[in-house]
Amino acid sequence: MGVFYEYYRAADRAAAAVQPEHSRVISDATRGVPEFDVVETKWIDPEVILGQLVAFAGEVDFSVGLVETVDLYPPPEGAPRNAEEWDALPEDSPYMEGPGIVELPVDVRDVLADVDHACLPTLAEQWAAIEEFSNFTNDDDGYTLSLITDLVGLARRARENGQLLYCWMSL
Repeated sequence: MGVFYEYYRAADRAAAAVQPEHSRVISDATRGVPEFDVVETKWIDPEVILGQLVAFAGEVDFSVGLVETVDLYPPPEGAPRNAEEWDALPEDSPYMEGPGIVELPVDVRDVLADVDHACLPTLAEQWAAIEEFSNFTNDDDGYTLSLITDLVGLARRARENGQLLYCWMSL
């Protein structure tokens, strides 16, 4: 199966977290789900896999703390604080299986927005070689280049509009 990640831009945390249980890809005015500018992915988590792309783009060493996200949904202030509270959660609790929304740091947006278009193919080659992509035998279909191009474009549009990047994730 796998985890789905949708990277999108929004003006602020309130706008980013509207109707958090709904995919950001599908807008539905009848449910109050606005239309978002989204890059849809599978397996590309913000902290590790996207973090490695950010490290390559920023020409810094990767570390697990490089992309420090802020949890927006489910709200951290309502999270269970001990094993007893975890055990008491209903099966459909978003704390158990999501969906979840996190805010990415402004420096992640800016590093991606600053990527020179001419560097995209080299960056895609570097990123395609990470261990997390090892299950994919090759990148002949250009998936990583296409994804990087989309993420860079999203970051540029976010910066141009004074917005931040967010990630909605679901099983």
